[in-house]
Amino acid sequence: MNDNAVAKALIGQGVDCLLQPIYTPIRTDQISIASDQVFFGGIEVYLAQKFRWARKLPSPLRRLLNSPSLIRLVTRRTGSTDPILLGQLTTSMLRGTDGNQASEVQRLVDWLADEIQPDAIVLSNLLIGGALPAIRQRLPDVRIAVMLQGDDIFLDHLPQPYQSEAMELCRNLVSHVDHFITHSQFYSDKMGDRFEIPNSKRVEFPLTIDTSPFDGLPDRVAADSHSTGNTPAFKLGYLARIAPEKGLHHLVEAFLSLADQTNIELHVAGWLGEHNQDYFDALKSKVHAAGLTDRFFHHGSPSLAEKVALLGSLDVFSVPTDYHDPKGLFVLESLAAGVPVIQPHHGAFAELINKTGGGVTYPPGDLEAFVAAIKAMMDDSMVRGNYGTTGRSRVLENHRTEQTAKRLTDLLLSG
Repeated sequence: MNDNAVAKALIGQGVDCLLQPIYTPIRTDQISIASDQVFFGGIEVYLAQKFRWARKLPSPLRRLLNSPSLIRLVTRRTGSTDPILLGQLTTSMLRGTDGNQASEVQRLVDWLADEIQPDAIVLSNLLIGGALPAIRQRLPDVRIAVMLQGDDIFLDHLPQPYQSEAMELCRNLVSHVDHFITHSQFYSDKMGDRFEIPNSKRVEFPLTIDTSPFDGLPDRVAADSHSTGNTPAFKLGYLARIAPEKGLHHLVEAFLSLADQTNIELHVAGWLGEHNQDYFDALKSKVHAAGLTDRFFHHGSPSLAEKVALLGSLDVFSVPTDYHDPKGLFVLESLAAGVPVIQPHHGAFAELINKTGGGVTYPPGDLEAFVAAIKAMMDDSMVRGNYGTTGRSRVLENHRTEQTAKRLTDLLLSG
């Protein structure tokens, strides 16, 4: 979604920009501006890894396997992936022309050099960078940037020896990249050390979102000041992929701790993969056992308009992740709606909340501190309103996608 928004902003600023999907068609809650074709389509990549005959497929069959409609059909049902196969596939992809997907690497390089002839290339992570040496050889003057945004999370879940091999292959790609872009000092330091990236190649861009969908929301402070009648329920919200690493179970525990003493509701939304259905069912059973089903609301995977409306209806927002999130786009979306946030003090959250002034952090894993932070927000509407107003103002001022587009243009196309 973020890549789509940035590409749209670049085009809006007069840049000839092409958004090219890798592995699968992109998923976005706005109109996609991505290319219709897919390189390294998930089906072809898998077959090339498993079967030698699949590494030299004729072009018509290759086009069929990389058809976006076929890929969407096959990937509609998600499940667990064999970690050994995933490790083998990762290292093979990172080897580029020396890997099992060499023919697709060559197809990509030929397409870039013969048809696109770009001035600059931006990769959304280094894990798709196996073709970079071949690209650099065919296009020696092209400017290459890599966004680092979650590479470590994927690598940390690979089994050995593939994890160590993938790390070394990533380090070997650093020399082919002009700039590595991160969204926080925390992640720049972490990935700079891990991939041995020179300081001269590190660039930090503030995280940004497309703020235009939030323009029509009313001012929260003004709306709250005109409320009358009985005190409405306090709405605690979550909007992110529903998965254990996102920490929804922590939010459920906090909700259960507060429900006996307060008029609190928990509103949950986000994409739910089939492999995480049991996790979510267990959480709902816990809520049901506590007799709180009528105060727990699941909004599914909302559209853009539904997402904005949901965020605008909340009082406080939190996605208490267990992993160290390198971005936190949902924080900016909540603040764009004028809703304050409560996040664990790790990853990029501390920097993001400090820069926006839109909420508070608590010690990771400390349920008591988490509950106390929510209760403090509940008890002081003035403080809550100030966090929301300040956060919204700073997001609109400093965290708009158009600013990332301008920074990319200045970095890659100037001079």
